[in-house]
Amino acid sequence: MSLTRLCLAYLRIRLGTTLLNVTLIGLGVAILTSILLIGSQLRDRVQREIRGIDLVVGAKGSPLQLILSTVFHLDVPTGNVSAGEVAFLRNHPLVARAIPIALGDSAWGYRIVGTEPELLEERGVSIAAGRLWQAPMEAVLGAEVARSTGLEVGARFVGSHGLAGGIAHAEHPYVVVGVAARTGTIVDRLILTSLEGVWHVHAPRTTASHDGEQGDITALLVRYRTPLAAVQLPRLVNARPTLIAAVPAFEAARLLNIVGLGLEVLRFLGGVLLAIAAVAILVALTNALSERRADLALMRTLGATRGLLIRALLLEAVLLTTSGLALGLLLAHLSLEVLVLVLPEARASGLSGLVLAPGEIWLVPALLALAIAAAAIPAVRLYRANLVRILAQR
Repeated sequence: MSLTRLCLAYLRIRLGTTLLNVTLIGLGVAILTSILLIGSQLRDRVQREIRGIDLVVGAKGSPLQLILSTVFHLDVPTGNVSAGEVAFLRNHPLVARAIPIALGDSAWGYRIVGTEPELLEERGVSIAAGRLWQAPMEAVLGAEVARSTGLEVGARFVGSHGLAGGIAHAEHPYVVVGVAARTGTIVDRLILTSLEGVWHVHAPRTTASHDGEQGDITALLVRYRTPLAAVQLPRLVNARPTLIAAVPAFEAARLLNIVGLGLEVLRFLGGVLLAIAAVAILVALTNALSERRADLALMRTLGATRGLLIRALLLEAVLLTTSGLALGLLLAHLSLEVLVLVLPEARASGLSGLVLAPGEIWLVPALLALAIAAAAIPAVRLYRANLVRILAQR
C-alpha cells in the first residue's frame, strides 16, 4: 500500500474529525480569499473611476459626498453650481479641461447625466451601436442599462425626478440614439445626454431659459494644466462662498479606509479560524498518534524507517490542509460569482469571482507551512518514541 493510500485510509477512519478540520480550514480560507478578491477589485475599480479627474468642483457641502455623487454616482448631489462659476473655472489658466455634469433625474434606477461628449472621450468610451447625441432629448445608454432594459436605438423613454422614482417627466421623452460599449466602469450604468436636454426638462425649476441661456450644473470634473494647479486651484475654489473643491484621489483613499475597517474585521476572523484549524490538526494528529502506536510499531518492525513514519504523519496534515484550501478557494470564488449574478449592486460594482486576486497564490505555501507546523509536535513525539518496546509490551 502506498503512503498516500495509507494516509487516506487513516483519515476515513476518523471521518468526523477529518470533515471538521477540513471545514474549519475551508471557512478561514474562504474568508481570507473573499477579502483579497473584494479588496483588490474595489481598489482597481476606484482607481479606474477617478483616472483623469484631478479635481471635482461642486456646491458647498461634504467633499466625500461630492465625489460619491458625481464620480461614483452613489449619493445625492450637494447642490448646483451657477453658470457664472462654471465660466470662471473653465476659463481659468490653471484648468486644462473642465467637463460639466448635471444630475437630478433617473430612469429604472439608472441616473440620467447631462454632460458633454468630452466625458466619453475622457473615459475612453466608444459607441457600440448608433451615435452620440447631437440635440437635446437624445440619449446614449450605458451597456448595463441597455442590457437590463432591453432598449435599442430608436426607443423612447421618460425620466423621473430624483433617484427613487419621483414625478415622471412624461411631457419630455428621450429618444435613444446610441448604446455605449461596455467599459467596466460606472458609465455602464448611466444614461448620458446633453446638458441642454436636462435644462429643458427642468426649465421651470432652473435658471435655464428657452433661448439658449446656460443653466446650473451639478459639478465640474477638472483636469489640471500644470502641477502648480494642485496647490493653488483647490484653495482658490474653496475661498469662493458657494463652491467646494474635492480631490478624488484623497477622498477615494478615505473611502477605501472606511471600507477597509470592515475588511480588517473579516480578515481577523479568517485568521482566527485558521488558527483554530491549526490547533485542531495538532490535536487530531496527537490523538491519532496515541491511537496508532501499536500499528506504527508493527510497521517499524516490518522495516519502515522513522523517516517514513514521520513523512506519513506530515502527509496526513498536508492532505487535510490542501482539502480545506481547495474547499475555501471554491467557496470564495463561487459565492462571489453567485452574489454578482443575484445582486445588481454587486454586478454594478464590477466584482467577479472568475479572477485571481493578487496575493491569493501565497495562501498555498502559507497554509502548507501552517500544516507542517501543526504536525511538528506529533512528529517529534513519534521520532522519540520507542515503538519496538511498545509492541513488546502488548
